[in-house]
Amino acid sequence: MSNRPTHKPSASARVSQARQVDTRRSAIWVYGGVAVAVVLALLLAVVVASRNDDGSAATIKGGGTIVPKGEVAYGDVTVGGTPLAERPDQGSDPAIGQVVPAISGEQFDGASRSIPAAGSPKVVMFLAHWCPHCQAEVPLLAEELAQNGLPAGVDLYAVTTGTTDTRANFPPAEWLRDEHWPVPTIADDASNRAAAAYGVTGFPTFVAVDAAGKVVARTSGELTVEQFRALVDAARTGTAPSATGAGAASPAS
Repeated sequence: MSNRPTHKPSASARVSQARQVDTRRSAIWVYGGVAVAVVLALLLAVVVASRNDDGSAATIKGGGTIVPKGEVAYGDVTVGGTPLAERPDQGSDPAIGQVVPAISGEQFDGASRSIPAAGSPKVVMFLAHWCPHCQAEVPLLAEELAQNGLPAGVDLYAVTTGTTDTRANFPPAEWLRDEHWPVPTIADDASNRAAAAYGVTGFPTFVAVDAAGKVVARTSGELTVEQFRALVDAARTGTAPSATGAGAASPAS
């Protein structure tokens, strides 16, 4: 056992040591704060990058839903331009090459939403809440869009139409929210004005439109993911797909 006296640090040394500890703790907090700030900035950048020009959320890879809360079943719809001829059951489609009309209406929360005639390539979908083929298509496309999104510069819109409280799966807003539907959607009016403007005769209907606002392809019935992607590519390139066939459809009337 040592007889050497125990050495105690002086008061000034203890103060110096305490300052060093405080400095290390401060550094940890600073670096931690910087790391959190960087993460938040990255998250903010992702959110900002996933916005449309009007500030609304865009269709993004990763899923989620932009169907707003609200139960507007019938929107206030206006149509500008020449309506498309009705889509025939067979033979050539007279709407190919025709400029689509512009549609202005409401989302389920009453906020304004428009589908312009021209400006960017797009696919416009028409869905009925009671249509079993639409009920099969919506979750299929919601999952596909969540996993793979859309090509840059191509828009996707939907219109709920043929709406009635006397048929199943009403209201359409609740249905689409349950399916995490990530597509900007307009509620058609009680007279189905938007659907009539696009010559819709069955559900679901898909219309591929090029950047000039001209119809490239139009089809009705359930689509596979591959067929849907072909329509998106047709809108993007302005070139009709080799085939526009689809599965079963529900008559609009």
